[in-house]
Amino acid sequence: MRGECDGAGDAADRVRSYRTIRVAPAAEPVAAMADEEAWSARQRYPVLLGFGPVFGPARERSEEEGGGWQLLSYFGSPTPQGARDGLGSHLGRRAHEAGEAGDGETGAACRAAAEHLDREAPDELTVLGERHRIVRAQNVVRSGPEGPEPPRPSDPDPVEPGATGRLPDRTEGFVLDAAAPTGPSEGVLKAELLALAHREGDEPRVREDARRAAVTHPGGVLLPPAFLFAEEEGGAWRAETGDSGTPQEARDALTMRLRVLTPATRGLDEVSWALYKEAADRLDAERGIELCFAGRRLRLVRVERLVRIGPDGPEGPRPSDDA
Repeated sequence: MRGECDGAGDAADRVRSYRTIRVAPAAEPVAAMADEEAWSARQRYPVLLGFGPVFGPARERSEEEGGGWQLLSYFGSPTPQGARDGLGSHLGRRAHEAGEAGDGETGAACRAAAEHLDREAPDELTVLGERHRIVRAQNVVRSGPEGPEPPRPSDPDPVEPGATGRLPDRTEGFVLDAAAPTGPSEGVLKAELLALAHREGDEPRVREDARRAAVTHPGGVLLPPAFLFAEEEGGAWRAETGDSGTPQEARDALTMRLRVLTPATRGLDEVSWALYKEAADRLDAERGIELCFAGRRLRLVRVERLVRIGPDGPEGPRPSDDA
């Protein structure tokens, strides 16, 4: 949140607001169960694996709204440019709605900002006095002797195959409040992720950016978990699909790849294509967490996501992030 401080006390409060991890007991039964599951996951899956960053657009809220930053459309693009495209689409929709409402000033400003995003690649821009920013989150997966952690029993998975398009985006409208109280397990996780500066094997420039971010953005906010399918290759796991809001959304993303995208991009023959289609049909029918076929092993994985927070709000893309 931006603005001048009126005194030393206000300045101290602002520092505490993003550097403090507030822990409170879970009041609701569902929250208490989720906290117990999180603690159990730390024991079964003690290793934290970095799965790379994701990006999404956010806007700075006014003081009347309570301040802070709020996420806009889909958060989970693998590149900053994908998030810029999402912000451009958001501003384009806002321009259209303003035009229909007869608000020419808002429509013109949003349309100009969307066109600017088509030509340039800014990480931040101001529209009608409101700051918008491309925000970076780090994806991290828990892992143990059994492999990466799958979804937990308390993770919502409410719809049938093919119906996930009707679900609301769990991150749209999410407010990045570093001072919001968390359960004990979530508070420990946040501390662990803030201490996890970089991944083993990262390039020197990536490590340098990570060390710098730990200083410039020492606070953090945990986003709602995401879900994706990862494939085991030579004892390591790599993401096969992008971030999804629910386990079934991740299954739908994988079945689309198996039925349409992968056969087309790999030029599969009819026999191989049939194997991929059978695997997709089996995943639809069983709604499982693992899928093995044609020598491949894929697992549905739960992803923790941390946005780093500093005195001027959430962290944006780093120089080492691909544009």
